[in-house]
Order: sequence, then structure tokens, then C-alpha cells
Amino acid sequence: MQLTTDINQRLVAAKVYIDDNDHEDLDLEQISKQAFLSRFHFHRLFRRIYRKTPLQYITQKRLDKAKDMLSENKPVTDVCNEVGFESLGSFSALFKKEIGFPPQYYRNMAYKKKMEQQAQPKKAIPHCFIEQYRLDKNSNNQ
Repeated sequence: MQLTTDINQRLVAAKVYIDDNDHEDLDLEQISKQAFLSRFHFHRLFRRIYRKTPLQYITQKRLDKAKDMLSENKPVTDVCNEVGFESLGSFSALFKKEIGFPPQYYRNMAYKKKMEQQAQPKKAIPHCFIEQYRLDKNSNNQ
């Protein structure tokens, strides 16, 4: 089945609505209304186009935002609330399942890595780039 330009535009409008409101408590009914489609038809088309369900897409957006905020050393509880999770327990369990680490551990490691890169920027540059541009010979900074 070929998707029309109109259907594509409506799906994009719904995706933009999700992007703009991903911190809110969204449900399939209100998202599908943005596309002027039934919940079931919208769900099927969204999954076909974006290769994930609307809920999977929302969850991924929230987790990506949480990772960014945690790397800024923000408290886990604040991050949980700001990205749209109602329960710290469910946020922590989902974060660990999807990312592989509990949020507190991820926050500590990401912040530590960021501070190390600021203190020693050349460690964050691939060695081949350093050699190609002779950065190790032109500067004594680590």
C-alpha cells in the first residue's frame, strides 16, 4: 500500500506533536487525533514508517533526554520527573533495562567522562586525527 502525501504529512504532524510534548502524559488517542486517524490505523502506519510503535518512540525520546540530563549531573529524581515518568522506580527499572546501567551509575560515569574530557581534551580525539594533523607536536596540552 502506497502512502499518500496527505497521510505522510499527518503522520509527521503527529510525530512533531509527540516531540513537542514528550514530557507530558501522552496517550494514543490524543496523538492519533493530531493525524486525524483512528488509534488503530495511526498505530499501524506509525510503526510502518518509523519502525517502532508510538509508545516505543516516546520512551526512546524520554530516555535520550534523560541521558543528556544525567550527563549534566542532574539529580535522578529531577530527571525522572522532567522527562515525564511518574514513578522513580519504573524510570530506574526501564533505564537500566534499555541502557544497561542504573540511572545513578550512568550519571556518575557520564559526568566523570565529561570532566575528564574537559581536563584532557586530546583524550577525546581519535589518535589517527592527532597523528594526521600532528596535534601532539604542535601543542603540549593534554
